[in-house]
Amino acid sequence: MKKLLTLLLACFMMVGLVACSNNSETPSTDAPETETPTESEYKIAMVTDYGDITDQSFNQSTYEACRDFAEDNGLEFNYFKPAGNTTPERVAMMESAIDEGYNVIVTPGYAFAEALIEVAPLYPDVKFVALDVAESDFLGTNLVDNLDFMATNVYSMVYQEELCGYMAGYAAVKLGYTELGFLGGMAVPAVMRYGYGFLQGADDAAEELGIEVNCNYAYGNQFFGDADITAVMDTWYANGTEVVFACGGGIYTSAAEAAAKVGGKVIGVDVDQAPIIDGAYGEGMTVTSAQKGLYASTITALTTICLEGGWDSLVGKIDTLGIVSDDPTLNYVGIPMETTQWSDGFTQDDYLALVAAMHSGELTVSNATDVMPELSAVTVNDLGNLK
Repeated sequence: MKKLLTLLLACFMMVGLVACSNNSETPSTDAPETETPTESEYKIAMVTDYGDITDQSFNQSTYEACRDFAEDNGLEFNYFKPAGNTTPERVAMMESAIDEGYNVIVTPGYAFAEALIEVAPLYPDVKFVALDVAESDFLGTNLVDNLDFMATNVYSMVYQEELCGYMAGYAAVKLGYTELGFLGGMAVPAVMRYGYGFLQGADDAAEELGIEVNCNYAYGNQFFGDADITAVMDTWYANGTEVVFACGGGIYTSAAEAAAKVGGKVIGVDVDQAPIIDGAYGEGMTVTSAQKGLYASTITALTTICLEGGWDSLVGKIDTLGIVSDDPTLNYVGIPMETTQWSDGFTQDDYLALVAAMHSGELTVSNATDVMPELSAVTVNDLGNLK
């Protein structure tokens, strides 16, 4: 009898354990659900102005910033190159990117002014980030008479080119050059600010040294070099020009080709151009470069938009970026610490002091482009447009 009772009790216990086990495997409606990862809402596209992403200038710096930001943050990125150097072809590439689902479109350069005016109002859910497209570029198209079209989905960053232009001119004279040249691409505001800043810097340095400086000044009326412009540069160098600030996309090739024939020097623009110029035309050719913080400002904007949800703090604005610190590495304009050809006449410490004076307001540089700045120690030979 005891064995029977023990057997029955064991059976009841087994049934209870099975029941408990079955209950534990039954999904509960009260159990927390695991979140399913969702694809980021941001897909970044960069559209070149027509140039290549290996131009060692605007396109490459912007491309690398977008690419690096996307890779670091797990976002989809691609770039698009227009088939030609016209507004319709830029519009076509912008719309191709949008059709493929890209909703943050980064556009480098003033040439996008017309395209942004045309495209942005058609795609209010797409965020457009423009580099170096100023109010004058938008209004100069004669397509709009105000910036209201930017209010919904356009943000632009422009740079104080006059400041890094000043640094380049100041450095050149302090480094011992007294026969200067300025070869601009086209007489658009950004290039003019570079040039007029360059003259102001050279003038202040010449005054400090108590010397006279000469400067040939011209625009090629295009953003690329050619045989005609190279011939003019040949004449400049042959007649004593020591260093030319070549300012405007690929127009530096004409200055560098001429400089290579006589051991002349050049000054780069927008980015540190020493690697490409020295590599292609002669080691030590590049004295310095007047740089914009294209990479840094692109990263900053994308961080605000994609990581911080700060689009509302940017949209509709054209921010002017320049010197924000005594530390050159934190600024959006400057000359390169690594490749500038420092000497006893102009050292890295001298440069740091110059940056500090600009940051404090002790030193100011005019950004006016309506007239050439008044100069006391620099004589300018203004040749206007070469073509």
